[in-house]
This record gives sequence, structure tokens and C-alpha cells, in this order.
Amino acid sequence: MSLLFIFDMDDVLYNYDWRVRMEGMTAMTGLSLSELRHLWWNDEGEWAAEAGVYTTPDEYLCAFERAIGMPVDENEWVRVRGSAMTPWPESLAAVRRASELGQVTLLTNNGALVGKHLATLAPELVDLFGDHLFTSSHYGARKPDPSVFRSVLAAYGASADVTFFADDLPENVAGAASVGISAHLFTTPAELLAAIEHFAASNSSA
Repeated sequence: MSLLFIFDMDDVLYNYDWRVRMEGMTAMTGLSLSELRHLWWNDEGEWAAEAGVYTTPDEYLCAFERAIGMPVDENEWVRVRGSAMTPWPESLAAVRRASELGQVTLLTNNGALVGKHLATLAPELVDLFGDHLFTSSHYGARKPDPSVFRSVLAAYGASADVTFFADDLPENVAGAASVGISAHLFTTPAELLAAIEHFAASNSSA
């Protein structure tokens, strides 16, 4: 069976500066950071969106506009989100190596609007992942919920013992490990590459 490699995006493949994004959001909306947290960045807003409560990009945008009480330009929203992302070439090289060893796929905690625009937000990933760029909302659950990892395994017809997952958050790593996936806590691109090579070598000799 082919190996499956699942990668988080923010702070694994890209440096994601949430402060930069929030500065852009405050400039776009005129709302303070505390107001944005209260109105949207919470369990009923963004975290619900990441879990797939708003199933389409339009539903996400409408829910966001209702929450903050004003219309939002979608292109400006995408620009602000992208302004907080800087690719890490060494991490991308590690993904390329994984793609030589098996199937690679993305699993990032984000809503349907990010999912719609992933090719714009993360153009460096298109060549690496092809059509396998997915947000957690696509699977109807967000990390670290074990169900999202089970859904990924089911989508690819993969067993946990031939699946590798990399994330920068210990709780997400624990969620993947709880269903039997070989889970790596990202610290540096060099350690990520070494973990990928070790995982592949272990499975080739099994």
C-alpha cells in the first residue's frame, strides 16, 4: 500500500503571522482586535467554520459579515489572509521528497473560504499537492478531533500504519497519534525531512 503523508500548512510550510492578519482585518473592518475576537474568532465563529459548519465559501462569508455587522470584500479578505503567509522553502522541499515516496495531502484548520482560495494563498503548494489541497472544513471536523484524521484515511483508502502527519501543535499531533498515525511535531524543516525519511525507511523494511 502506498504511503500517505499529511501536512499542516500554517507554521509548518509557511510562516503564519496572525498579528499581521489581524492588523489587516482591523484596517479592513475598523474593528479592534478584541472586537474581532469577540465577534468571530471564537467557538461559534472561526472555529465552527474550521469544523465545517459553514459548508461553502459563500456561507462562510455571509456568516462572517453577519457576525461583524458589515459587508466584506472577498478579494480584500483573501489579500489580508495572504499577507500573513511567507513560504518556507526548506519545508516545501521536504514535502517534495515525501511526494516521491507516496501520496501527499494538505490538512489545514481553516474554513471553506480559505479552501476556495488555497491556490492563490499558497501558490507554492499547487505543484506539490495538485488537487490534494484541503481545509479541515472539507472533512467536517477540525484538528485535533480524531474524526478528521479518520476521514482523511477513509478518503484516501489508507490505513493508519502507512500514514505520516506533521503539525506544529502538540494537541494536533496527539489527535493523529490517537488513531494510529505516525505523527511528527514540527520544529524545523531539517527535522521534518529526517522524520519523513525515517518513516519511509521503516515502512520499506516492514
